[in-house]
Amino acid sequence: MDVLEAIRERKSFRRFKEDPVPWDLVQQVLEAARMAPSWHNKQGWYFLVLTGENKNLLADCTYETNPARNAFMQAPVSLVLCGDPTQSGSYDGKEYYMVDVACAMENLMLAAIEKGLGTCCVAGMLNEELIRKYFNIPENIRVVAVTPLGYPSYQPKPRPRKPLNEVAFLNGWGNGIEHKLTDSGLWISTE
Repeated sequence: MDVLEAIRERKSFRRFKEDPVPWDLVQQVLEAARMAPSWHNKQGWYFLVLTGENKNLLADCTYETNPARNAFMQAPVSLVLCGDPTQSGSYDGKEYYMVDVACAMENLMLAAIEKGLGTCCVAGMLNEELIRKYFNIPENIRVVAVTPLGYPSYQPKPRPRKPLNEVAFLNGWGNGIEHKLTDSGLWISTE
């Protein structure tokens, strides 16, 4: 599977088979996350792998209204992605450790789908303090996102995507682009 196919195939899976995930696949997915770009290559992320009762504790740390809550109990593995704000940048009020961890999560999700595994990125509706307490996460480390990891028990329907011309512009906001390239590799405008 090439990267563009993995991008198209990636979905948010919320139901999983009980089949165990081989440890070498977990490691490969984590290696992909580790290779993500980061602020000044500081690599200020940490990945916590949870199995057994620990992944059930993670489910307790999600709000009851979180649609992915049961997925943490069903999937054989759950991952907690953390970031160290001191190992990343901050500019104009923006904390880039969250971007660093988001890049790692995307790599992780794409590697997972390539290996036949499903994920569901959950970055909200979490009790960070409870996660910190249950898993001994230091105070200076922030919980950014969590995901179940396992073999999906179903195939979700594709979600609609906005047309490229609605979200990508050429040489200024609102100048729609045609999603074709010329032979020279330059974008051509349909306007």
